[in-house]
Amino acid sequence: MQFRLLAAAAAASALTGCASLSGLGAAASGPALEGVPRYDHILVIVDENKDYEQILDPAAAPNIARLAADNGNATRFYAEVHPSEANYVALLGGDTFGLHDDDAFYCQAGSTRTMCDGAKAPGYADHTVRAKHLGDQLAAAGLTWKGYYESLPEPGSLAVTASDPRYDNGTRKTALYASKHSGFMNFADVQDDPRRRERIVDFGQLDRDLAASQVPSFALIVPNQCNDMHGLHGDGVPADCDGDAKAALIRRGDAFVGQLVGRIEASPMWASRQNVAIVLTFDEGSGKSRLGCCGVTPDAPSNFGGGHIPTIVITNHGKGAVADETPYSHYSLLRTIEDAFGLSEHLAHANDTSAGVQPMRPLFALR
Repeated sequence: MQFRLLAAAAAASALTGCASLSGLGAAASGPALEGVPRYDHILVIVDENKDYEQILDPAAAPNIARLAADNGNATRFYAEVHPSEANYVALLGGDTFGLHDDDAFYCQAGSTRTMCDGAKAPGYADHTVRAKHLGDQLAAAGLTWKGYYESLPEPGSLAVTASDPRYDNGTRKTALYASKHSGFMNFADVQDDPRRRERIVDFGQLDRDLAASQVPSFALIVPNQCNDMHGLHGDGVPADCDGDAKAALIRRGDAFVGQLVGRIEASPMWASRQNVAIVLTFDEGSGKSRLGCCGVTPDAPSNFGGGHIPTIVITNHGKGAVADETPYSHYSLLRTIEDAFGLSEHLAHANDTSAGVQPMRPLFALR
């Protein structure tokens, strides 16, 4: 078997026909695709740059280790590439689209604009992606999406980075928000359409949406670079945000994840009869590990594998621990989300079943 049941699953209740509290429609009313039940809401939290072994250690990250032990744990989940940016894009679009750096979303070959440091390199990819993404699929199906970004300066912001005066030293600004961790902002139709950019919001809006049962069908939730375990450097940066203080940085991010998951689980949505899942994943592993699977191509500079990363699936159906040993990647997660919302089209590598991309059925089962 590819997965082990570690605890008795809670009895499944009749959740599939429930109406959405937020008036956004009942995704769970349709039939399952590929054995993945229909969901009303899926919220994906993305943290940064840590290996599975670093995080699934109760001494290092007690909150996340507990979540993994009590819920669905994808024990062999892999990123696509290093560094960060392309992995966020892969999760939403099913491909890295040739990206293998963290240059700004507006950069293109030959660009001399700031934050386009690699633009003169041969084969440089356009960082504005003109392809369909998950948000487009959801909108076409009458469903909704938002990106929630901590420390975003304003809704729909086109900022590449944004600071917090508390962490500045008077001459240097600290990039708490970084668009390289956005994903959605790399897509042309988000950059160009103010109505779509309205769906790029901050964590204050997340709290308001949770309280008002207005959470969209799909939410991408990204903490700032002190709280997502990325870390920063320089005068004014808190000691537990220093990128070189790995243990303290992990403790800070672990505490933040515990609080964030708690806020979601305290919402009316979580207590409702809707099907809701929280997915905690990471963009890539630490260091330069090229471990990968499921749609990656080891000889491609933009898709060679980005390391073994934690990925945990928490549902509101009651506790039921599952350790799933199937190899997965962000492409697998995208395919699963598409299935869970009844989207029969699988974007790019999410459709690459010949390379082992498959839905994460055991982790999204109604248990």
